Amino acid sequence: MKVRDLPYARYEVERAKQAFDVAIEAIKNAKSAQEVLDARKVLMKEMEEMGTQSALSYMRWSCNTKDDFYKGEKEYYEQNMPLLSGVQIEYTQAMMNTPFKEEVQKLLPAPVYKNYEVTLKSLDERIIPEMQEESAVCNEYSQFMSELTIEFRGEKMPLTILRKYMEDADRETRREAYEAFGKTLEVHADFLDGVYDRLVKVRDRMAKKMGYSNYVELGYHRMGRICYDRTHIEKFRKNILEDIVPVVTRMRTERAKQMGIDEMKLYDYGVCFAEGDPQPILDDKQMFEAGRAMYHEMSESTGAFIDMMIENDAFDVLSREGKWGGGYCTEFSKYKQPFILANFNGTSGDVDVLTHEAGHAFASYLSFVYDHDPEASLGMETAETHSMSMECFCWRFMDKFFGDRAKDYKYKHLFDNLSFLTYGIIVDAFQHVVYENPDLTPAQRNEEWNKLEATFRPYMNAKGMTYFEKGTRWQYQMHIFESPFYYIDYCLAQANALQFLFKSLEDYDKALEAYFKFTSYGGTKFFTEMLEEAGINSPFKEGALREVAQKSEEILKELSK
Repeated sequence: MKVRDLPYARYEVERAKQAFDVAIEAIKNAKSAQEVLDARKVLMKEMEEMGTQSALSYMRWSCNTKDDFYKGEKEYYEQNMPLLSGVQIEYTQAMMNTPFKEEVQKLLPAPVYKNYEVTLKSLDERIIPEMQEESAVCNEYSQFMSELTIEFRGEKMPLTILRKYMEDADRETRREAYEAFGKTLEVHADFLDGVYDRLVKVRDRMAKKMGYSNYVELGYHRMGRICYDRTHIEKFRKNILEDIVPVVTRMRTERAKQMGIDEMKLYDYGVCFAEGDPQPILDDKQMFEAGRAMYHEMSESTGAFIDMMIENDAFDVLSREGKWGGGYCTEFSKYKQPFILANFNGTSGDVDVLTHEAGHAFASYLSFVYDHDPEASLGMETAETHSMSMECFCWRFMDKFFGDRAKDYKYKHLFDNLSFLTYGIIVDAFQHVVYENPDLTPAQRNEEWNKLEATFRPYMNAKGMTYFEKGTRWQYQMHIFESPFYYIDYCLAQANALQFLFKSLEDYDKALEAYFKFTSYGGTKFFTEMLEEAGINSPFKEGALREVAQKSEEILKELSK
């Protein structure tokens, strides 16, 4: 069925409450492990229905944020789903306390009961008002960013279109584009600072109501982290600082000189080649034709996957006013259908939609094929490893999209991905500082951002740039507002994906087989366990990124010949 034809009907939260109540009672009165599992199965079917309808409402709102009906439906779920916290806790406690727990646990994937433990650490009926407030404030930011237009050279455009000029081959064009964007954000500085301040404060109240000293630990639990904690992230941050930052600094400095740039600015960061970065040689229709051919050549399963996605119109990729400005992959579980939203702008990022977001969608597709347990939820670090690794397995097909500049694309892709680690870690570290110090003023937050920039990206600066020189780059990183502590998952995944890249360059078929096995597990195994099975070094081990840095530099030098 075409995605546009999938039927939508509001799933009333009261119905979900009743389903939980029935399941809780059945679990408490169960006479066997099978009766516990049967009650759970009925509840999971109801949760699938609610999740599908909620995802449909969000998807249709993000395709047109001016659609009042779906805006209202999205807000209904955001305001009412927190009201399920009480019954979710009761259900989780019933599963934890059943006398048949030991037998039930053996019949479910290992992460399920770990997820139950984290659920009890992240949910509390006392924080329902704060959860509702958090959703409402996030909506203000999302709506603002989706409707924001920037005047550039006499034309008003959304950020998704301006980004093309922010990465233009001409340095002056890039500078002007950033200046225009900076001036626009400066006009709205009070709003942006105010929204973020409200989010920090409400999340801090949540944490303190639940007995945490600050939001950091609660934030980790809300992200569903079950096999690593902040001490692991601190080791990972140290690995990036010691092994990735020096290599990226050296290569970025050398690349800037080759491009005739004496002092690298923020507006130079997204460009690799003086003559301009490689751009797709295809129009939108041809892009999908090439994508279909690529996935058919890759494997039988990826071929079947891309056929299903294209035939069901499961992509919305054209930029337009009122469309949400980011990109994502979601799924409508009831219909076993993934969906991708993006904003094409004529850059190499358009191809990444067919590799990165399609990587998410392929993992979702496999989860339906293997009928994974719905409570073996996928950690975001695992999900992002799926997508970023797929980008790397698509390397051998880039001539389809970039012609004789395919080699340049590979250079830029690896160069940017290695560099990304030095940016992504700033986003995460910034959030630790902010939530450990919730009373920081806007100026102090900006100062902390600039300190982190100087530490992890010493090769560039924003001096002399309107608004951004104050340390406000973080204000258009949506994850900082909407999904605290999510961004580190991209960094962890990038470290893993680069290792899959190295393996694919040595033995493509063997590496692809390992990737498919890794992806086929979904969330049924622990993240660190799956990495070990795939032969990927854990990013938490000391010195784990040394080889990543060295091999990346070797490959980049080879590609630049």
